[in-house]
Amino acid sequence: MTQPASTSLPTTHHDLLSELVRRWRDDPGATYRSWFLWDERLKNFRSIRRGLQQVVAEIESGRFGVAYRGSSLETVVHSIAEQRQIFKGADHAWLWKPKLRIPDIYESPDNQRAFGRLLDNCSCCDTAEEIISHIRSIDALKIKGLGPAAANLLYFLHPTLVPPFNTAIVKGYNAVTGAKVKLGSWDHFLAMRAGILDLNDRYRELLSNDLGAIGGLLFDIGSGRYPAPPLEDDATAADDWLGRLEHARAEASRLDKTTAAQGETDRTHTEIQAWLRDLGHELGYDVWIAANDRGRLHAGCPLGQGCLERLPDAIATSPGADSIRLIDVLWLAKGGDGVAAAFEVEHSTSIYSGIVRMLDLALSGSDLHAAAGLFLVAPNAREQDVRAQLRRPAFSRIADLDFAYLPYGELEKNKDAIARFGSGLKAIKAISSPLP
Repeated sequence: MTQPASTSLPTTHHDLLSELVRRWRDDPGATYRSWFLWDERLKNFRSIRRGLQQVVAEIESGRFGVAYRGSSLETVVHSIAEQRQIFKGADHAWLWKPKLRIPDIYESPDNQRAFGRLLDNCSCCDTAEEIISHIRSIDALKIKGLGPAAANLLYFLHPTLVPPFNTAIVKGYNAVTGAKVKLGSWDHFLAMRAGILDLNDRYRELLSNDLGAIGGLLFDIGSGRYPAPPLEDDATAADDWLGRLEHARAEASRLDKTTAAQGETDRTHTEIQAWLRDLGHELGYDVWIAANDRGRLHAGCPLGQGCLERLPDAIATSPGADSIRLIDVLWLAKGGDGVAAAFEVEHSTSIYSGIVRMLDLALSGSDLHAAAGLFLVAPNAREQDVRAQLRRPAFSRIADLDFAYLPYGELEKNKDAIARFGSGLKAIKAISSPLP
């Protein structure tokens, strides 16, 4: 009688870690699906890079100031901190600790300029060797409190060369590898970076060239969502770990309430884009949907259906075109190349990236859309938050532009009437409030 084939369970550390990565990729609440594959993630990269350029420019001109609060650095770090789980708390390292007088880039102009040089040099280079050299240079200055937390800034400049960094990622890395990396040391960070690159190469088919993926995996291990597999190749230890992995997955599924909330955020964002798309068509405009949102479904159909498939040449070749094409919704003159209105939907995340994209449009040097109506579309309850954010020095140019706040409630209540009886932007402006 033929015996049934036995199901072999993974027992080696390599096999167990492969199993963990596969389960992590399929977990809707883990960072892979909730952050790394999040449609808004890549849209924010350009604006964060622009923000870092502003930090450098203000340091070089002596306009940065002597405090974190209200600075251009606070604005861009705040935007990074709202990149969902993995960067939550990213601003802690930059807050002034008066008793320790760290990080010492606010009281010391020399240290501040050295920090600016690090950001500027790393933004201009494109090899790992150059980045490491610049890190070594800043480390040699021994600036108090300016440690590897800065790697989170460098990640947004070079996501394939610099991994993100925080306490949970370090804990996850140590658990997976048996290393003893310590926080606060650039030497330890660079050693961890080398180990992360090695891990990423070994599991490349399950991860990504973008080191945010493996950073998210290590974050979820270090924050306790998953247990790290045993380092020794032992069948009993492997069996015990698989049992703990099952328990952890069940526990995470039961307790993870953020996933459902984030899914609702994405659904609402898409719904609002669809309202604006349909209203634009009813008012006789050509409509552009953000390039990376065109395939998202609403009511079973892609958002980009019936919309422009490419931007007019006057826009596509203008300065800032890469940013403009990511604006949530554009209304353009029928058959023309002038933008009549631009809309950024800000449901629950930072408004920073959306504002930068709007500024790229308004200041792109073309008279065709310099006078476009610029609308931040957000929940009714976010108006005070939006106004507070726009008072930051980084957004000083907004006072010269036609910015307005369009609440969800007013849009939902009036969109059908505007579609039937409205023309141009008059009705939309009537239900909006000028900003800032």
